[in-house]
Amino acid sequence: MSLVAVPFYQKRHKHYDQSYRNIQARYLLNEYAAKKRASIQSSTQKSFTEKSSAQRASSQTSVGKTTCRLCAKRINTSSEEEEHENKRRYRSLIAAYGEAKRERFLRELDQLEEDVRLARSFAQDKLDKYAIQQMMEDKLAWERPSHEERIIRAPEILVRLRSHTVWEKMSVKLCFTVQGFPTPVVQWYKDGSLICQAGEPGKYRIESKYGVHTLEINRADFDDTATYTAVATNAHGQVSTNAAVLVRRFRDEEPFHSVRLPIGLPFSSVIPYTHFDVQFLEKFGVTFRREGETLTLKCTLLITPELKRVQPRAEWYRDDVLLKESKWTKMFFGEGQASLSFSHLNKDDEGLYTLRIVSRGGVTDHSAFLFVRDADPLVTGAPGAPMDLQCHDANRDYVIVTWKPPNTTIESPVIGYFIDRCEVGTNNWVQCNDAPVKICKYPVTGLFEGRSYIFRVRAVNSAGISRPSRVSEAVAALDPVDLRRLQAVHLEGDKEIVTYQEEDLEGDVEIPGPPTNVHASEISKTYVVLSWDPPVPRGKEPLMYFIEKSVVGSGSWQRVNAQTAVRSPRYAVFDLAEGKSYVFRVLSANKHGLSEPSEMTPPIQAQDTIVVPSAPGRVLASRNTKTSVVVQWDSPKHEEDLLGYYVDCCVAGTNNWEPCNHKPVGYNRFIVHGLTTGEQYVFRVKAVNAVGTSENSQESDIIKVQAALTVPSHPYGITLLNCDGHSMTLGWKVPKFSGGAPILGYYIDKREAHHKNWHEVNSSPTKERIFTVDGLTEGSLYEFKIAAANLAGIGQPSDPSEHFKCEAWTMPEPGPAYDLTFCEVRNTSLVMLWKAPVYSGSSPVSGYFVDYKEVGTEEWITVNEKTTANRYLKVCDLHQGKTYVFRVRAVNASGVGKPSDASEPVLVEARPGTKEIGAGVDEEGNIYLSFDCQEMTDASHFTWCKSYEEITDSDKFKIDTVGDHSKLYFKNPDKTDVGTYSVSVSDTDGVSSSFALDGEELERLMALSNEIKNPTIPLKSELAYEIFDKGQVRFWLQAEHLSPDASFRFIINDREVSDSEKHRIKCDKSTGLIEMVMDRFTSENEGTYTVQLHDGKAKNQSSLVLIGDAFKAILEEAEFQRKEFLRKQGPHFVEFLHWDVTEDCDVRLVCKVANTKKETVFKWLKDDALCEREKLPDLEKGVCELLIPKLSKKDQGEYKATLKDERGHDVSVLEIAGKVYDDMILAMSRVCGKSASPLKVLCTPEGIRLQCSMKYFTEEMKANWYHKDAKIPSSEHMRIGGSKDMAWLQICEPTEKDKGKYTFEIFDGKGNHQRTLDLSGQAFEDAFGEFQQLKAAAFAEKNRGKVIGGLPDVVTIMEGKTLNLTCTVFGNPDPEVVWFKNEKTLELSDHFIVKVEQAKYVSLTIKGVTSEDSGTYSISVQNKYGGEKIDLTISVYKHGEEIPDVLPAQQAKPKLIPATASA
Repeated sequence: MSLVAVPFYQKRHKHYDQSYRNIQARYLLNEYAAKKRASIQSSTQKSFTEKSSAQRASSQTSVGKTTCRLCAKRINTSSEEEEHENKRRYRSLIAAYGEAKRERFLRELDQLEEDVRLARSFAQDKLDKYAIQQMMEDKLAWERPSHEERIIRAPEILVRLRSHTVWEKMSVKLCFTVQGFPTPVVQWYKDGSLICQAGEPGKYRIESKYGVHTLEINRADFDDTATYTAVATNAHGQVSTNAAVLVRRFRDEEPFHSVRLPIGLPFSSVIPYTHFDVQFLEKFGVTFRREGETLTLKCTLLITPELKRVQPRAEWYRDDVLLKESKWTKMFFGEGQASLSFSHLNKDDEGLYTLRIVSRGGVTDHSAFLFVRDADPLVTGAPGAPMDLQCHDANRDYVIVTWKPPNTTIESPVIGYFIDRCEVGTNNWVQCNDAPVKICKYPVTGLFEGRSYIFRVRAVNSAGISRPSRVSEAVAALDPVDLRRLQAVHLEGDKEIVTYQEEDLEGDVEIPGPPTNVHASEISKTYVVLSWDPPVPRGKEPLMYFIEKSVVGSGSWQRVNAQTAVRSPRYAVFDLAEGKSYVFRVLSANKHGLSEPSEMTPPIQAQDTIVVPSAPGRVLASRNTKTSVVVQWDSPKHEEDLLGYYVDCCVAGTNNWEPCNHKPVGYNRFIVHGLTTGEQYVFRVKAVNAVGTSENSQESDIIKVQAALTVPSHPYGITLLNCDGHSMTLGWKVPKFSGGAPILGYYIDKREAHHKNWHEVNSSPTKERIFTVDGLTEGSLYEFKIAAANLAGIGQPSDPSEHFKCEAWTMPEPGPAYDLTFCEVRNTSLVMLWKAPVYSGSSPVSGYFVDYKEVGTEEWITVNEKTTANRYLKVCDLHQGKTYVFRVRAVNASGVGKPSDASEPVLVEARPGTKEIGAGVDEEGNIYLSFDCQEMTDASHFTWCKSYEEITDSDKFKIDTVGDHSKLYFKNPDKTDVGTYSVSVSDTDGVSSSFALDGEELERLMALSNEIKNPTIPLKSELAYEIFDKGQVRFWLQAEHLSPDASFRFIINDREVSDSEKHRIKCDKSTGLIEMVMDRFTSENEGTYTVQLHDGKAKNQSSLVLIGDAFKAILEEAEFQRKEFLRKQGPHFVEFLHWDVTEDCDVRLVCKVANTKKETVFKWLKDDALCEREKLPDLEKGVCELLIPKLSKKDQGEYKATLKDERGHDVSVLEIAGKVYDDMILAMSRVCGKSASPLKVLCTPEGIRLQCSMKYFTEEMKANWYHKDAKIPSSEHMRIGGSKDMAWLQICEPTEKDKGKYTFEIFDGKGNHQRTLDLSGQAFEDAFGEFQQLKAAAFAEKNRGKVIGGLPDVVTIMEGKTLNLTCTVFGNPDPEVVWFKNEKTLELSDHFIVKVEQAKYVSLTIKGVTSEDSGTYSISVQNKYGGEKIDLTISVYKHGEEIPDVLPAQQAKPKLIPATASA
């Protein structure tokens, strides 16, 4: 079906819900109808009453008169006639009244309809105003956050000033409209002078309202003839507009023909009549983006002349369609730039964008393509989103939605689409179709009249559903037939007045006629869209339609829309049987009734009328630029309703196809951008229509991405190299661009100075860039120009050279060097090359000087202090980013010659992606230097040089160039090949590099070459051995790779061994593993073991020498492993004896056992003596422990743990001595150090003692004391010691020097544990005072009187005997000795004799002991420091009596006697 454009009422429609019209219109109609009915009834009753009273009055008058019979008969006859006449008149009156009533009813009905229309119009106006107000508020609310967009709004004139011609004494009003934010300030000028209202009161009246600015000139006179200019200014720009006002006199003898604009004022700002010169300074290029991103395309412009008030017009186009600002795009033009910004990119935005700057000077434009790739899919493998969503044929409840399918290159094909709709003002998306639609067109039904909708589409494939497309423009569900009668009258801005026109005859129609022109506007396999024209005339009542269908030949009709009436003249009929033909007819209806059916349609069958297009024809790819290719193709044979084409590309040799465009292009030619220079590609194309995409076309030929062929650019740098008076020798430089093909030669033209005509010098091209022009006139001035030629043709000639005078060169100095070229341009250096002068002077050239200067300066700087004999020089220490020019001066014996022409400016900066020469060795062992250049053209070639002289020696070098890759091979490398090698690529932008091949690098390459030419089998592991747990010895090696044809030999002591029971040999060629296992390794196996490998040309061998100590170590290890294996057959130790220290600082010996049973006996032994244990270890747990509490030297010795049963026995030995003992002490030190308490002070009579308590301490621990961080040795003054659980430091006789910080440190082998105490200040004073007290008490205790010994506590003696009690006493001074008996002083006599000898020996003698002598005797020994008293009991028995039972005598215990107060 043909898709019509959206009519104007759809474009202008304010998209909001119109259901309110039913409510308000119904209310107005009801109220108006009630009033009309009341007025009609009152007028009818009044007229009927008047007529009845008139009839009664006439009858009463006739009855009241007296007449005769004849007269009465005559009267009766006349009265009958009168009555008959009255009846006739009454009937005519009734008929007239009925006609009048009918006419009045029609008039009132017309009036009612008019009133209803006015009321409806009034309500519509109010609601439209409200909607506009609401829309503006929403728009302002939406635009309020976008502050930046409002800021950049410079003033823009919407309506400009208009020139006026008026008569004198008339008033004239100038007005214009401007918008901008902030609100522009407007000033008015008259011939360039500011208009001041106060200067001429009442003359001028300036007003500003809603952006409309007016200047009114009252009673204009001849002096008001001038050019008036209005200038609007805000913070972001300024615009102006002007107009001429011509005031004519009524009797003007000298008519004023024109008004001249004063000098200095701008011309009219009407764009087409202003000339501008526009240049693009910066342009946007081909751009690649992804859906959902933001983008700004921007160009920087130079506009001449630069007028603030006047600007040219900027226009943006996409694919030649003028763009306007929308919610997706914003435009800016001003301040020397033009930009187009995208807030959210979609594939709809892909295309060729063109910026056109329009002025009187013409159109200046720039174009570049924008590619928009698909966003990442929501589901992996899902297709891209559809695009270019459009709505067509909108009606009351129906709209057709179309779109374009996405490109599926690597995704699975699209199997259908889902269409979603959303009512404007909501965010509720509703899916319109239950099953995917297979074509890109769908009739959406079920819309509500008067409401506005937006739509979106999602594509579906086997992987999932795509992202939704960009939403469509809003479309209103309105009847186009009704709205076609609307006429719009535009007002200022966006306002307009809409009027509705009706046909006069429609009011007479009650039952509508049948629709006409019923036909199928669209036929598909799933539905048929019927269209028809409404009945004419249609009437004023709302129309509804009913559609009926009938299978051809059945004769029965079936109502299609029995449940829901159709209000639009379009309807999509679904659920048609496949393969059957149908006819359709339509009936129209209103409240009065149903029309006759329309004429039925011709037979229609549901089938696809369009099919998938055939594949496009031949695809041709041609070169375009270094990164793009032009792809052209033939149209498909069946191009039905094509939407465009998709182009795919693939790197040659792969199958990785990628899309080139993401939106169908509608033409048969496309430029593919973003390709890799030098890479080879193939292309294919597929056609797209609403049904889907065609098959892929045949692939194009492989094409390499490089620039297209063109004619070369012009040569430059024409230099005079020699002149003999009759001929001149010229030299020049190659064109900067060869045009993509080799230069075939050059053509030279000449002319004498001041002559106009050029003369050809050579008819055939010269290939050399040095040429001698003969036949010249001596003394004449000549100029030359040169053109280059290639396969594409002859390029433009160069600019004419300088005027060269034809006179012979005779100077002794050399002529100028020429052909200055540059290579290897890097960030701070470059290499410069030149050719020797043609004219050498009186002697050969001996060297050269190189000068340079920075562009913009005048001073030349010489690079080399001494001349260089080479014709190349590397210039270093340049500044990155600076531009320099160079020259060369040749030198001979006569001096320095004429300098060469200055070179072209050279920017010292490395090109992006600069590559360097690489060195390597190929698979055949050949040494090479390689270089790649992806910027090559057909005219490019590699030039290899050594010492910057082109390599031509084919005996030593070989150059191999394939495509953009070139290699320089060394045929017979030796030491003479050391040097600097360089390569340059012609017809590029100076691509070149160098490589310094020194002796070390050459030796490395030669060694690698030798390895490749004489290959060896690489080994992952050399020959090695491994000892198994049974004492078996395994010899093995592993190669990197072995082919199935590889072979090997095992050789022991020059004798090859083979696989046998003694030597079990295996080889796994897939892993490269070769092994030999020997079950019993004995002393006879000493010797050399070798494995030899052969694999094609490659060889290798690996040897292992097992002689002497190496063999003994293996033999012992093998024997040990064998014994270990045998040991583990019975009860054995899994872990041999080892020790640890518990938290209680005890040493614990631990071992683990295995393979035990109940009969297994376990014993602990120390020095072969059995250690008794209260509890035997539980062997089932497998762990046995022996605890050694508080280890000391007495615990040293050899500890054994033994296991034994009938299967065998095992022993584990641990000797606690030497280092083991020291390690235990250190481990105990670690536990003790952690448990050490803070230092404490204890005072003794000898001094002050510092002590530290811990779990255990022994002097064997590495403990130290420090005083003021100085280690304290043990001495008489500082004694160091300790006890079982304490370490102490005794400070004997402390002094002031002993104050300070004391530290106790214990070392545990890994770290130190420290405790500190600050013994100074009050702490020292308190300790020292306590020491003094204890010292005095000790002194007193030492010197007091005391009995040293000799007296028992009980003495038993027989009566008559002599008792002698003797003891030794001590005291300083000598103590006083007093004896007591029964607490009384013993009186001395001959019976009691007391002797004191040497103040030391004291005796008491009792002679002739009697029973009275029994009792308690005491001796008191006392001096000034005190003393003591000892009591003893003497028991006397008589002779013959039994000796009393008494306890054995013991040492008598003394009782202390305190010192006297004086002491």
